[in-house]
Amino acid sequence: MDDDSPDSGLLATEAPGDNAPALSVSELSSALKRMVEGAFDHVRVRGEISGFKRVGSGHCYFTLKDDAACIDAVIWRGTASALRFAPEDGIEVVATGKLTTYPARSRYQIVVERLELAGQGALMALLDRRRRQLAAEGLFDEAKKRPLPFAPRTIGIVTSPTGAVIRDILHRLEDRFPSHVTLWPVPVQGEGAAEKIAAAVEGFNALPVPPELLIVARGGGSIEDLWAFNEEVVVRAVAGSAIPIISAVGHETDTTLCDFAADRRAPTPTAAAELAVPVRAELLAQVRELGGRAERCARRAQERGAEQLQALLRHWPAREELLAPQRQRLDELAERLPRSLRGRLDRARGELGHASGALRPGLLVSAHARAKERLAALWRVAELAHPNRPLEKGYARVEDLAGKTLISAAAARAAGRLRLIFRDGRVEAAVGVAPPKGASRSAKVDQPKLL
Repeated sequence: MDDDSPDSGLLATEAPGDNAPALSVSELSSALKRMVEGAFDHVRVRGEISGFKRVGSGHCYFTLKDDAACIDAVIWRGTASALRFAPEDGIEVVATGKLTTYPARSRYQIVVERLELAGQGALMALLDRRRRQLAAEGLFDEAKKRPLPFAPRTIGIVTSPTGAVIRDILHRLEDRFPSHVTLWPVPVQGEGAAEKIAAAVEGFNALPVPPELLIVARGGGSIEDLWAFNEEVVVRAVAGSAIPIISAVGHETDTTLCDFAADRRAPTPTAAAELAVPVRAELLAQVRELGGRAERCARRAQERGAEQLQALLRHWPAREELLAPQRQRLDELAERLPRSLRGRLDRARGELGHASGALRPGLLVSAHARAKERLAALWRVAELAHPNRPLEKGYARVEDLAGKTLISAAAARAAGRLRLIFRDGRVEAAVGVAPPKGASRSAKVDQPKLL
C-alpha cells in the first residue's frame, strides 16, 4: 500500500456525514461544562476540609475529601462573609452548592453556597480545637485573671436589649446594691453577632471614663445558639479587656470559650449580678456590728486600763511618805541659812576693813598724778595726728565737694570740682589745664582754677 494513501492514518480526514467530527478543546470543555452544571446544579457533599485558604480578593479555596476521593471547592467572597463559623482544616462539613468545571485546568469543582458543620460531633471537634489553640496562646491563663471590684459604682452590660436577661440583671442589682448601669445592646446570636459583641467590649474599654466592671451575658440555648461566644474575635476581645469581665452565657451547664477568657464565670445572668455587687443591707448590718464591736472593745480597754491603774496605785507609797525626806531636808536648810548668812556677813566686814586700811590719801594723789600725765601724753599724740595740724605750716588739704580727702592728681582730675582747706578757711576750685611758667607750649599740666 502506498504510504500517501488516505487510509494510512497520517492525515486527519473527515468524510461527509461523519458522526464523530473533531471538536476543538474549547468546544469540548464548554460541552462538558453544560453537561456537568445541568446535571449537578444542586448537590450536598459531606467531607473533611483540607488546604483551606482565603485569598486577598476574599474568595476561599479548599478541598473536600474522604477516605477514597477528593473534590475542589470554592466559596465566593459574598458567601464567605456570611458564614457562621470560620472554616479550618480537619473540620467535617456539609457543603451545599453546584458543580462546575474550570476549563483552563480541565478540572471540576463545587461552588459552595452554604457550608455547615457535619453534625454535633464536628461542632464539638471545632470547639475543642479552637479551645486548645487559644489556651496555648495563654488567653485562658489563671495568672492573668483580675479580681473583681468590691462594690463597683458603674457597670457595663453587653447583651440583647430585649428579653429576660437584662431585666433579671437590673432587678437583682436593684435589690442588692443599686449601681449605675450602662447597656451596650448587641445581637447575641446569628450572623455578625460575634463581631458586634467584640466591638461592644472594645467600645467600653475605649470610653473616656470606662465602667469599673463588665458583664457579657445571654440566656440559654443550644450550642449553635451560643456559638457567637465561641468565636475567636469575642474570646480575644474579652481576654484583652482592661476592665474586669464576668461571663454569664447560657445556663449553668453551658460552657463557652468566652467563659474561659473572662475573669469570672457566672452560671447564669442573675448569678452574674450577685457576683458583681454585695448586698447593701448586709453591708450596713456588718458596719453596725463592727461599730458596736469597736465600741465594746474601747470600753473594755478603758476598764482594763482603770483596773491596772488602781492596781499600780495600791503598790505606790503614800504621798506623805514620798515627800517626807524632802520636807525634812528643807527644814534643815532653813535652820542653816541664817547662820550661813551671818557668817558670810562677818567675813565681808573683815575683808572691807582690811582693804580700807590700805587706802591712804597719798597713794590716791600719786595715782591721780600718774593718770593725768598719761592722759596729757595721749592728747599730745592725738594733736600731732590731727589732719589739720599740717595746715598750721602752710599746707592745704584737698577734698571733693562730698568731703572726701583726695590724695592723688588722678583723683583730683576725676573729681573735677575741688575744695581746698587752708588754716584760716576753705576755697572751692575747678580742675583746668594751664602751662606753668617757663614750660614749653607743648607741655601741659592740670592746674586748679579758683572759683
